[in-house]
Amino acid sequence: MGLYRRFVLPRLIDFAMKNEAATARRSGLIPRATGAVLEVGIGSGLNLPFYSSAVTHLHGVDPSAQLLSMARKKIDGLTFPVGLVCQSAERLPVDRESIDTVVTTWTLCSIGDPLQALREMKRVLKPGGRLLFVEHGASPDPGVRAWQRRINPFWRRVAGGCNVDRNIDELIRSAGFDIAQLDTAYLPGPRPLTYTYEGSASY
Repeated sequence: MGLYRRFVLPRLIDFAMKNEAATARRSGLIPRATGAVLEVGIGSGLNLPFYSSAVTHLHGVDPSAQLLSMARKKIDGLTFPVGLVCQSAERLPVDRESIDTVVTTWTLCSIGDPLQALREMKRVLKPGGRLLFVEHGASPDPGVRAWQRRINPFWRRVAGGCNVDRNIDELIRSAGFDIAQLDTAYLPGPRPLTYTYEGSASY
Protein backbone atom coordinates (compact mmCIF):
# COMPACT_ATOMS: atom_id res chain seq x y z
CA MET A 1 0.00 0.00 0.00
CA GLY A 2 2.99 2.36 0.47
CA LEU A 3 3.74 2.72 -3.24
CA TYR A 4 0.02 2.87 -4.04
CA ARG A 5 -0.57 5.70 -1.55
CA ARG A 6 2.52 7.63 -2.59
CA PHE A 7 2.41 7.40 -6.37
CA VAL A 8 -0.88 5.93 -7.65
CA LEU A 9 -3.50 7.35 -5.29
CA PRO A 10 -2.55 11.06 -5.73
CA ARG A 11 -3.02 10.77 -9.49
CA LEU A 12 -6.31 8.93 -9.06
CA ILE A 13 -7.57 11.64 -6.72
CA ASP A 14 -6.52 14.38 -9.11
CA PHE A 15 -8.27 12.65 -12.01
CA ALA A 16 -11.46 11.86 -10.09
CA MET A 17 -11.88 15.37 -8.70
CA LYS A 18 -11.71 17.00 -12.15
CA ASN A 19 -15.23 15.82 -12.96
CA GLU A 20 -17.80 18.29 -14.26
CA ALA A 21 -20.02 18.30 -11.18
CA ALA A 22 -17.14 18.97 -8.78
CA THR A 23 -15.79 21.70 -11.04
CA ALA A 24 -19.20 23.40 -11.07
CA ARG A 25 -19.25 23.41 -7.27
CA ARG A 26 -15.75 24.87 -7.14
CA SER A 27 -16.62 27.62 -9.60
CA GLY A 28 -19.54 28.73 -7.45
CA LEU A 29 -17.88 28.56 -4.04
CA ILE A 30 -14.23 29.51 -4.39
CA PRO A 31 -14.72 33.05 -5.80
CA ARG A 32 -16.41 33.92 -2.49
CA ALA A 33 -13.07 33.64 -0.65
CA THR A 34 -11.51 36.98 0.29
CA GLY A 35 -8.48 38.37 2.10
CA ALA A 36 -5.97 36.00 3.66
CA VAL A 37 -7.15 32.51 2.73
CA LEU A 38 -6.27 29.12 4.16
CA GLU A 39 -7.18 26.13 2.02
CA VAL A 40 -7.11 22.93 4.06
CA GLY A 41 -6.55 19.92 1.83
CA ILE A 42 -5.45 21.94 -1.18
CA GLY A 43 -4.46 18.70 -2.91
CA SER A 44 -3.36 19.13 -6.52
CA GLY A 45 -4.59 22.74 -6.64
CA LEU A 46 -7.84 22.25 -8.51
CA ASN A 47 -9.38 25.26 -6.73
CA LEU A 48 -6.59 27.64 -7.71
CA PRO A 49 -8.09 28.87 -11.02
CA PHE A 50 -11.28 29.96 -9.25
CA TYR A 51 -9.83 32.33 -6.64
CA SER A 52 -10.48 35.99 -7.40
CA SER A 53 -8.38 39.12 -7.06
CA ALA A 54 -10.06 39.68 -3.68
CA VAL A 55 -7.56 37.18 -2.23
CA THR A 56 -4.44 38.81 -0.78
CA HIS A 57 -2.55 35.63 0.18
CA LEU A 58 -3.27 31.91 0.02
CA HIS A 59 -1.91 29.36 2.47
CA GLY A 60 -2.36 25.80 1.21
CA VAL A 61 -2.01 22.80 3.52
CA ASP A 62 -2.06 19.14 2.52
CA PRO A 63 -0.50 15.95 3.95
CA SER A 64 0.46 14.63 0.49
CA ALA A 65 3.79 15.82 -0.90
CA GLN A 66 2.87 14.33 -4.28
CA LEU A 67 -0.37 16.31 -4.53
CA LEU A 68 1.41 19.49 -3.43
CA SER A 69 3.94 18.95 -6.20
CA MET A 70 1.06 19.00 -8.69
CA ALA A 71 -0.35 22.16 -7.07
CA ARG A 72 2.95 24.02 -7.40
CA LYS A 73 2.72 23.70 -11.17
CA LYS A 74 -0.54 25.69 -11.12
CA ILE A 75 0.72 28.71 -9.15
CA ASP A 76 2.32 30.64 -12.02
CA GLY A 77 0.13 33.48 -13.21
CA LEU A 78 -1.87 33.94 -10.01
CA THR A 79 -2.24 37.53 -8.81
CA PHE A 80 -1.52 36.74 -5.14
CA PRO A 81 1.27 34.89 -3.30
CA VAL A 82 0.75 31.22 -2.46
CA GLY A 83 2.50 29.26 0.27
CA LEU A 84 2.20 25.47 0.33
CA VAL A 85 2.95 23.35 3.39
CA CYS A 86 2.94 19.57 3.74
CA GLN A 87 1.09 19.21 7.03
CA SER A 88 -1.90 17.46 8.55
CA ALA A 89 -4.97 19.55 9.31
CA GLU A 90 -5.15 18.68 12.99
CA ARG A 91 -2.25 21.06 13.71
CA LEU A 92 -2.27 23.99 11.31
CA PRO A 93 0.96 26.00 10.92
CA VAL A 94 -0.93 29.31 10.99
CA ASP A 95 -1.21 32.01 13.64
CA ARG A 96 -4.37 32.45 15.69
CA GLU A 97 -6.94 34.85 14.21
CA SER A 98 -4.87 35.55 11.11
CA ILE A 99 -7.16 34.19 8.35
CA ASP A 100 -10.19 35.80 6.71
CA THR A 101 -11.46 32.72 4.85
CA VAL A 102 -10.89 29.02 5.36
CA VAL A 103 -11.73 26.76 2.42
CA THR A 104 -12.27 23.00 2.44
CA THR A 105 -13.42 21.00 -0.58
CA TRP A 106 -13.80 17.22 -0.30
CA THR A 107 -11.35 17.26 2.61
CA LEU A 108 -13.10 16.47 5.90
CA CYS A 109 -13.85 12.95 4.70
CA SER A 110 -10.21 11.89 4.86
CA ILE A 111 -8.85 13.74 7.90
CA GLY A 112 -8.05 11.39 10.78
CA ASP A 113 -9.60 13.68 13.42
CA PRO A 114 -11.98 16.01 11.56
CA LEU A 115 -13.32 17.62 14.73
CA GLN A 116 -9.84 18.64 15.87
CA ALA A 117 -9.10 19.94 12.37
CA LEU A 118 -12.23 22.08 12.42
CA ARG A 119 -11.29 23.45 15.83
CA GLU A 120 -7.93 24.42 14.34
CA MET A 121 -9.72 26.16 11.47
CA LYS A 122 -11.78 28.09 14.01
CA ARG A 123 -8.62 29.01 15.92
CA VAL A 124 -6.93 30.58 12.90
CA LEU A 125 -10.00 32.49 11.66
CA LYS A 126 -10.34 36.16 12.50
CA PRO A 127 -13.54 37.18 14.28
CA GLY A 128 -16.06 37.57 11.50
CA GLY A 129 -14.11 35.26 9.19
CA ARG A 130 -15.80 32.51 7.21
CA LEU A 131 -15.45 28.82 6.56
CA LEU A 132 -16.44 27.89 2.99
CA PHE A 133 -16.97 24.20 2.37
CA VAL A 134 -18.04 21.57 -0.14
CA GLU A 135 -17.89 18.08 1.35
CA HIS A 136 -19.45 14.69 0.76
CA GLY A 137 -20.79 12.61 3.60
CA ALA A 138 -23.67 10.86 5.29
CA SER A 139 -26.96 10.73 3.41
CA PRO A 140 -30.26 11.35 5.22
CA ASP A 141 -31.85 8.49 3.25
CA PRO A 142 -31.87 5.28 5.33
CA GLY A 143 -31.23 2.97 2.38
CA VAL A 144 -28.30 4.99 1.11
CA ARG A 145 -26.96 5.40 4.66
CA ALA A 146 -26.99 1.62 5.11
CA TRP A 147 -24.91 1.18 1.97
CA GLN A 148 -22.51 3.87 3.14
CA ARG A 149 -21.91 1.93 6.35
CA ARG A 150 -21.36 -1.29 4.39
CA ILE A 151 -18.84 0.05 1.92
CA ASN A 152 -17.01 2.50 4.19
CA PRO A 153 -14.36 0.09 5.57
CA PHE A 154 -13.35 -0.98 2.05
CA TRP A 155 -13.61 2.51 0.59
CA ARG A 156 -11.47 3.99 3.35
CA ARG A 157 -8.68 1.55 2.53
CA VAL A 158 -8.58 2.13 -1.23
CA ALA A 159 -9.38 5.86 -1.22
CA GLY A 160 -6.69 7.23 1.09
CA GLY A 161 -8.72 7.24 4.30
CA CYS A 162 -11.84 8.77 2.72
CA ASN A 163 -14.99 8.15 4.76
CA VAL A 164 -18.37 8.33 3.03
CA ASP A 165 -20.55 8.39 6.16
CA ARG A 166 -19.50 11.44 8.16
CA ASN A 167 -22.18 13.94 9.24
CA ILE A 168 -20.50 17.06 7.93
CA ASP A 169 -22.96 19.61 9.32
CA GLU A 170 -22.83 18.03 12.79
CA LEU A 171 -19.02 18.09 12.76
CA ILE A 172 -18.93 21.76 11.79
CA ARG A 173 -21.39 22.73 14.52
CA SER A 174 -19.61 20.57 17.11
CA ALA A 175 -16.40 22.53 16.46
CA GLY A 176 -18.15 25.76 17.49
CA PHE A 177 -19.23 27.12 14.12
CA ASP A 178 -22.63 28.54 13.21
CA ILE A 179 -23.70 27.44 9.74
CA ALA A 180 -25.00 30.47 7.85
CA GLN A 181 -25.80 28.63 4.62
CA LEU A 182 -26.16 24.94 3.84
CA ASP A 183 -27.23 23.31 0.57
CA THR A 184 -27.35 19.54 0.23
CA ALA A 185 -27.81 17.38 -2.85
CA TYR A 186 -26.66 14.23 -4.60
CA LEU A 187 -24.13 14.91 -7.33
CA PRO A 188 -24.08 12.63 -10.39
CA GLY A 189 -22.72 9.18 -9.58
CA PRO A 190 -23.36 6.41 -7.03
CA ARG A 191 -25.48 7.84 -4.23
CA PRO A 192 -23.41 6.40 -1.35
CA LEU A 193 -20.44 8.44 -2.64
CA THR A 194 -22.07 11.67 -3.78
CA TYR A 195 -24.28 13.17 -1.06
CA THR A 196 -22.84 16.69 -0.82
CA TYR A 197 -22.91 19.47 1.76
CA GLU A 198 -22.09 22.97 0.51
CA GLY A 199 -22.16 26.23 2.39
CA SER A 200 -20.54 28.68 4.75
CA ALA A 201 -20.07 29.00 8.49
CA SER A 202 -18.67 31.44 11.03
CA TYR A 203 -18.44 31.78 14.79
